[in-house]
Amino acid sequence: MLKIWGRASSSNVQKVMWAVTEIGLPHERIDIGGPFGKNREKPYLDMNPNGLVPTIEEDDGFTLWESNSIVRYLAAKHRSSLEPADLKTRALAQKWMDWQLTVMAPAIGPLFMGMVRTPPAERNAKAIDDSKARTADAARMLDDQLGKTQFLAGDAFSYGDIPVGIMVWRFRELAPERQGGFRNLDRWYAAIAARPGFQQHVKAIPLT
Repeated sequence: MLKIWGRASSSNVQKVMWAVTEIGLPHERIDIGGPFGKNREKPYLDMNPNGLVPTIEEDDGFTLWESNSIVRYLAAKHRSSLEPADLKTRALAQKWMDWQLTVMAPAIGPLFMGMVRTPPAERNAKAIDDSKARTADAARMLDDQLGKTQFLAGDAFSYGDIPVGIMVWRFRELAPERQGGFRNLDRWYAAIAARPGFQQHVKAIPLT
């Protein structure tokens, strides 16, 4: 059975958990990292020298880390509809996965760290406000794209929607006052938020 190493509250682990739910893969998730520790111990570092989560381990001993790579690998291996069959549509889906890493995650990072991981008395209000503004700019890019297509890569849900969807959920939770004017994004968010993988592995997990 597929093993998924990583704590449920990690956004990167959530990508994989959402994907395996979409694919219907039997799996075992093992708590590691954060409050559970053990991610800097030799057995885990032998699988993932970064000491980060998630890592997957298959029955034949194959291991893979980097969340977006894991999602793409599992979708391709199991011939899931998460991976678009059309080459150009697939490239668009992968583009949005990369965009989540290079644009959306850095934008929202200070907001998450400030509001979730920092005691109120120690918060940097300017850094939080700047992060909200940068994330809102990223949300406007999404809204523009979603005015052209139903989902990020086209008119069908794909793995391109998963990493971005998790970031948008965090933005909505952490900056509800910045949610106005995203009509297309709101429509898309309602669609992805209704999916069982999102309900179980993103929305149901408290931000920590």
